[in-house]
Amino acid sequence: QVQLVESGGGLVQAGGSLRLSCAASGRAFSNYARGWFRQAPGKEREFVAVISWSGGTTYYTDSVKGRFTISRDNVQNTVSLQMNSLKAEDTAVYYCAGAGRPFIATTDLAEYHYWGQGTQVTVSS
Repeated sequence: QVQLVESGGGLVQAGGSLRLSCAASGRAFSNYARGWFRQAPGKEREFVAVISWSGGTTYYTDSVKGRFTISRDNVQNTVSLQMNSLKAEDTAVYYCAGAGRPFIATTDLAEYHYWGQGTQVTVSS
């Protein structure tokens, strides 16, 4: 059984930082893209950041470029999201995900077959 477990969410003031981590078990994701997505109340789930299987390619949604950094450790089977200069509009439930097909790097939610349960990030202004 594949499990993705996020940690690191919480309440932070605007301008602050948080680091999200996601540990995977039941499947090695070393050949698969990993991603972070978020869903705010009343909105659809959206792409935040994606990292390729090797870590050599990353994608970020425009609103987080320069503030968020995605990284992965294929030995530990983890993926992390460092979030700096947080804004109120970053408030959402953040989900980590693993791609279903190897050796692709995509921001398409449909390509991610494995999902964590989500962790709440709340940024107060």
